[in-house]
Amino acid sequence: MPGTGDPKVHRRSIAIAALSTVVEWYDFTLYLYFSTVLSRVFFGGGAASLATTLGGFAVAYLMRPVGAVVFGHFGDRHGRRPMLLASMIMMSVAMLLTGLLPTEAQIGPLAAWLLILLRCVMGFSVGGEYTGVVAYLLESAPNSRRGLIASSAAAASEVGALLAVAVSAFTVSSMSNTDLETWGWRIPFLVGAALAGVVWVARSTMKESPDFERQQAQGTVPHSPLRHALSRQRSGVIRAFAISALGSITYYVGITYFPAFVTSVGSTTEAQALWLSTIAAVAVIIITPVVGHLSDRVGRKPVLLAVTGMSIVLPMLMFSLIATGSIGVALFAAVVLALVAGAMSAVGAVATAEQFSGEARVSGLALGATGATAIFGGLTPYLAQVLIDDTGRHEIPGFMIAVVALCVLPVFLTMRETRPPPTL
Repeated sequence: MPGTGDPKVHRRSIAIAALSTVVEWYDFTLYLYFSTVLSRVFFGGGAASLATTLGGFAVAYLMRPVGAVVFGHFGDRHGRRPMLLASMIMMSVAMLLTGLLPTEAQIGPLAAWLLILLRCVMGFSVGGEYTGVVAYLLESAPNSRRGLIASSAAAASEVGALLAVAVSAFTVSSMSNTDLETWGWRIPFLVGAALAGVVWVARSTMKESPDFERQQAQGTVPHSPLRHALSRQRSGVIRAFAISALGSITYYVGITYFPAFVTSVGSTTEAQALWLSTIAAVAVIIITPVVGHLSDRVGRKPVLLAVTGMSIVLPMLMFSLIATGSIGVALFAAVVLALVAGAMSAVGAVATAEQFSGEARVSGLALGATGATAIFGGLTPYLAQVLIDDTGRHEIPGFMIAVVALCVLPVFLTMRETRPPPTL
């Protein structure tokens, strides 16, 4: 469904919606970028603690589709704006409490359980964030710029990830391990809580999505959005799942798992790994709007097929290079992985949202896109680390990406083009 609102009226709201994902992704990805530090502070350190820390991320991530369904129902029934306000306030509180947690040295194993509990709250709230923002942007954008504007959510998310990894790198580099593990680890989380509070205030000034206003005016707001999506848009759910599966594994294995991988294989120090990830995040920010605009010019399907081909060929080679090469080789591989993941995020944002009509769009995204993210985003860093520990094969993360790309390729080959026809 095309955007139906006047983009001039909603320009400020579009900017707030897009930029607010900076904080969402800062807060959520900070745990992964800080995983080696958290493994010592909350899980006691040692060889198995990193895998346990990543396992905590995976468990918390399983709350993301639950939150997406709950917030999706709320957003499809009552509007995108109140949904986005509710999810952000929940995220702000969870982030603040994380920064105030006692450590394992202070209260023992209970500290780790409290950390995981707060991560579950965070996962629940993030479930309502990205899908709501993408739906809002798509519904407010002019037809000819839907790919570019929807991809801005992905670009802004990577700005948040860049901020997270940069703050992590600065924190780790600027203090001793003793200070870091005693109190320094709290700084990035408290920064995130403050940023989330600022975003909540900005979101309170947003206008409602023009497409939801259309539904209200026409009386087409679904009484049961979840049932509507399952009964009338089931094929869209399947296609969105496939798109998000590849987008999730390229991002979470290719980018956010990267610092833990290069540190665990011994090719860089902890601080070097975080700075490499910072450079990779910049590459994602650059490529995302380019690919979003390209999808407006040539269509979603050709771009999806091209990125799928790159996902089959490049990641396994890049992970092998990282494990055996110098820091320069690791930087090259990190940037290549980031470009693949960024391109997939850009086209995936608009392509998943276009699988659904405005009615029950957020619920459809919750079932398809967020369900895939929970499996191929939350679980895959943990699975990759476990498989590497068991087999010693450093190319396994790339192999995992290639397998998913091959599995979704038939879906992309048979799906219809969703880019609106050019206006004459």
